[in-house]
Parts: sequence; C-alpha cells; structure tokens
Amino acid sequence: MLNWIGIAAINMAIAVALGAFGAHGLEGHVSMQQLEWWHTATLYLFVHALGLLLVGLLIRLRDITQTTAWLLQIGIIIFAGSLYAMTLGAPRWFGAITPIGGVLMIAGWLWFAVSAFRLKDPVS
Repeated sequence: MLNWIGIAAINMAIAVALGAFGAHGLEGHVSMQQLEWWHTATLYLFVHALGLLLVGLLIRLRDITQTTAWLLQIGIIIFAGSLYAMTLGAPRWFGAITPIGGVLMIAGWLWFAVSAFRLKDPVS
C-alpha cells in the first residue's frame, strides 16, 4: 500500500515551490493569461494535496480504499500539470487534457462521498 500521507506532503511541498516560482520567477516573462493558469494550477494543487492528506489518514484507519487517492493524484497531475506546461510554452491545444484532470478530481471526491456514506456508524 502506498503512503498517501507522504505523497500528500510531497504535493504540498511542490505546491509551495511552484507557487513561489510563479510569484517571483515568472512575472514579466509570461503573459497575464499564463500567470493566471499558473495560479489556478497551484491553487488546485494545494487544495487537493490537503484533501489527499485527509484521504491518506482515512486509508490508514482503513475507513476507505485507495481509489479516492488514486483519482485525486492522477487528477492533480493532469489538471495542474497541463496548466503548468502551457504556462511554460506547451501548445495551447495541450489545455484540452486539463478537463480530464478536473473530471478525475471530481470523481475522486464523489468516490470519497460514497465511501463516507458506506462507513458504519460507530455509535450504532
């Protein structure tokens, strides 16, 4: 089993580094549109890394399966990765894969919801 807590922490470290690079290294070198793509990618990376941390904790407690984590992680890579790539010069059509990452993140959260509803209530 993968250590999803560790993977979440790595995602958060990457988000901090890429956020700092975007704030200090890209301004004046890319267009405002590209800078917005970078900021969007970083925001989604941060938010979903934090979510992945929670998911990792619940996997450790054996309350949910790894499916949610996989969907979120692959979604993060495709969504944020495609936006970062376009900012750094990938062709604009590359953005056509960005929604695939978004759909995977949505699927991850929906799978998480289904998993939560299936949890047995410890009080009953």
